Amino acid sequence: MVPSNSFSAALSNSVGGNNQAGKLDLPFLACPFRGFSVSSRNPLPCRRIKAQNSSFVAATLANEAISSEQVSEALPELFEFKGYMKGKAASVHRALEQCVPVRFPEKIHDSMRYSLLAGGKRIRPALCIAACELFGGTEEMAMPSACALEMIHTMSLIHDDLPCMDNDDLRRGKPTNHKIFGEYTAVLAGDALLAFAFEHIATATRGVPSGKVVRVIAEVAKAIGPKGLAAGQVVDIANEKNANVDLELLEYIHLHKTAALLECSVVSGAILGGASDEQVEKLRVFARCNGLLFQVVDDILDVTRSSEELGKTAGKDLLADKATYPKLLGLEKAREFALELKHKALNQLSEFDESRAAPLYGLTEYIASRQN
Repeated sequence: MVPSNSFSAALSNSVGGNNQAGKLDLPFLACPFRGFSVSSRNPLPCRRIKAQNSSFVAATLANEAISSEQVSEALPELFEFKGYMKGKAASVHRALEQCVPVRFPEKIHDSMRYSLLAGGKRIRPALCIAACELFGGTEEMAMPSACALEMIHTMSLIHDDLPCMDNDDLRRGKPTNHKIFGEYTAVLAGDALLAFAFEHIATATRGVPSGKVVRVIAEVAKAIGPKGLAAGQVVDIANEKNANVDLELLEYIHLHKTAALLECSVVSGAILGGASDEQVEKLRVFARCNGLLFQVVDDILDVTRSSEELGKTAGKDLLADKATYPKLLGLEKAREFALELKHKALNQLSEFDESRAAPLYGLTEYIASRQN
């Protein structure tokens, strides 16, 4: 595997000055969803995925630790993140209500709306809109893609909760979709949300050149297909009882299952807003760091918070004997890794206008410090 020059250059320029020579090695951030291979002689469940270099986790933990105070110094001042998120979440919620109305057959639309409008943090739509606005775009330009990304995220949650996958009864503090509507309706509701997401991007986007809309559709398709979310999910499920899961394989799972859609959200917004190719790649690294950060924090919360605090079943991964970052690294090393990921994500924003990038700084801070 040879990392692409654009990613290698972006990483060297953005974080090279903050690490001792020879210590920075980020092979899994080098190129989007390439360089991973499962041997045809060793079908799933996989035992190991080989990389050219050491894993991102090991390389990150080898770097000098960064304190939370040092990271916080980089955050823009006078930006009210909670207010920003509340406003964007309300805008996205209104748009989702309008684009997925109740119509015949009511059962599938009720099922779609039940999960789509159940609340949630709306992180992915907010990332898409914030990245678009960073380059002079508007909320209106990004909203169809932002809504589509939330539809796809909701689809992944509906399907992830099914008995054949994670078999969960609780999501966002409410019964999961299949518990209310039945399994076949839940499957079809997820399928419908996935298909409609692409239709919505293609037909509802305004004020954006058609070539950029096509690029966004391609990014979204890649993020959820066999090079993205679907790949991460199948490897995750196939290795639930595999005692040989190591950090490299765990990293593969979460770069695809979790980080891919966050990455797609940021990159899509940047494309819609008119970012250059170099700027897009810098934000791709930013988003991928945040994607892994989201999962590391999720794993930590799973073993340190109750079901009531999380709004979903706590300790489920531990009971299922699934590989997690606290399990493989230990709780303190997992926390250290999360802090390093946060620092690396923030470094990618250093060349952008601070006031316009403020929502992205805030989102990174939020992902790192969230409690549910």
